[in-house]
Amino acid sequence: MKVELKTWTQLGVATALVGAGLSGCADEADTGAEPAASASQSGEMGEGGEGGETGEGGVSVADAARDPVVYNTALAVAEAHAIAARDAFAAGRTDAAAEMFAHPISEVLADMDPVFEERGVGDFKPLFEQASRTALDGDSEARVENRFDAIITALRDASEKAPENGLSDAAVSGAVAADMIDRAAAMYREAGSSDRYEPYLDGYGFYKTAQRRFDTAHDGLEDENRRLHDSIEEALTLLERAYPGVERPVELNADQSELLAIASQVMLRRLPGPRG
Repeated sequence: MKVELKTWTQLGVATALVGAGLSGCADEADTGAEPAASASQSGEMGEGGEGGETGEGGVSVADAARDPVVYNTALAVAEAHAIAARDAFAAGRTDAAAEMFAHPISEVLADMDPVFEERGVGDFKPLFEQASRTALDGDSEARVENRFDAIITALRDASEKAPENGLSDAAVSGAVAADMIDRAAAMYREAGSSDRYEPYLDGYGFYKTAQRRFDTAHDGLEDENRRLHDSIEEALTLLERAYPGVERPVELNADQSELLAIASQVMLRRLPGPRG
């Protein structure tokens, strides 16, 4: 499947993908995943609540403006899709890769534009559009990898400009990892209800991002909150079995109840931040 460049330019990458017949990512709002702002108890969620509007990615923009956990969770949601896209492309899933690169634009990044602008972060949505085009065109794996690397660099640069509220870097990374674990467990449950690839691929990306966040926080979190550290470690071990690779297994044999239970434990033990 190819989409003409004129279509991309006129409609934007996400709209063009939908028009070309690609389904959207699994609706995380319906999976039971806890909204991102709750990862640091930043404020009430929902329309008219203290936390303000919550986007499709489960991130409160108002909270992201003052809370490093919510801010970095928005970035992690985008990263999870990029990881899933890169690995799906390597597995020959061209259309799924293009979709995964495109989806964070509408799911979280567009909503975060005012926050990024306020914090002096340049617009990096075009990097996701370019990566999506590259994948959809069936370009080389090396080219897609280069696009992915540019996205990760932009996300890391944006993270450096996160707001501060007294939490350590380890605490923030641990709380973001907890949110990603919660999403991965919820998406595995969603994947088990049908034979669709997208929920599994979503969950795979969240699991991989949780692992990356935990790797950066490992030592500091072990000192600051050993109970959370150990719970995350246990959850990641279970998720590794649930998501053995980017390709969906013929049967999803991981214990969904066990996954959801450990995800709940991780969320309960995450380090709360002060209310703004």
